Amino acid sequence: MTLSPFGPLAWLLFGAIVLAMLAVDLGASPGQHVGFRAAALRCVVWIAIGLGFGLVVYTSAGSDAGLAYWAAYLLEQSLSIDNLFVFVLVFSYFGLPPSYQPRVLFWGILGALAMRAAFIAAGVALLARFHWVIYPFAGLLLLSAARFLRGGETGIAQACCDTGPRWVSRIIPVVPRLHDGKFLARENGALVATPLLAALIAIESADLVFAVDSIPAVLGITRDPFLVYTSNIFALLGLRSLYFVIATALGRLRYLRYGLAVVLTFVAARMLLGSVQPIPVSVSLGVIAAVVLVTVVLSLRASGRAVAQPAPAPESR
Repeated sequence: MTLSPFGPLAWLLFGAIVLAMLAVDLGASPGQHVGFRAAALRCVVWIAIGLGFGLVVYTSAGSDAGLAYWAAYLLEQSLSIDNLFVFVLVFSYFGLPPSYQPRVLFWGILGALAMRAAFIAAGVALLARFHWVIYPFAGLLLLSAARFLRGGETGIAQACCDTGPRWVSRIIPVVPRLHDGKFLARENGALVATPLLAALIAIESADLVFAVDSIPAVLGITRDPFLVYTSNIFALLGLRSLYFVIATALGRLRYLRYGLAVVLTFVAARMLLGSVQPIPVSVSLGVIAAVVLVTVVLSLRASGRAVAQPAPAPESR
């Protein structure tokens, strides 16, 4: 009897890969700034592992499962860029230098792993028990698409930055001093919270908002909990390295938000049409890949033209 690829053996394999890579990528030096070259190398490794895991799913569980995983992974990886934009705003708001940012990201990503697991379990259980849940899920995706069109990331970041210190200050005083990168410190014998802890709470709050977007989106591609969770986690685990690679270039991806709005609208339509006119997962993968690629290329070309445009000559007097 062949063991199901999505049974205990599959979960053990996935868990072993994640623990090994966490030890290498996150646990190696969580408190040190990651240089561009090292971050780029880690980012390539994470993407290769994420795509390679899809190949394992493809060969062991069939083409539909493999294509569903790749579509979900690409969707989550694209949506994670929105997280990066908020991270930049949060770190700027709290004035955290680059040397302290990896420490906050380290714990923020670990917290996000547990939060996503709870959201995915709840989402899968709701869809399995109540078919009508697809309608509010699709509505959430359409609202998220509208938020992308309005550029609502700034509002989310501001709300989370305001909420973080408020939540912390209800328990412990928050001081503006960094205290050598500690989350908690003592001043005049009293325990106080530093901006790092407030930033961590803000990032976790932002991930809570993004989970409400991304979990319904990936459930619009597949409802298999193994595929949903693995695609989410592999996209999240490379987020720290991805941040140090493209944080300075986020402003050049000016059209990406419109592409993500189109993708979320397509996934919402796929959910709503599932019982009437199912859209094959191969088509979904092609649409997501094409829209993301086109918007990234158009963004980079537009940014390149803006840089190459000569400055206007000064007016003669």
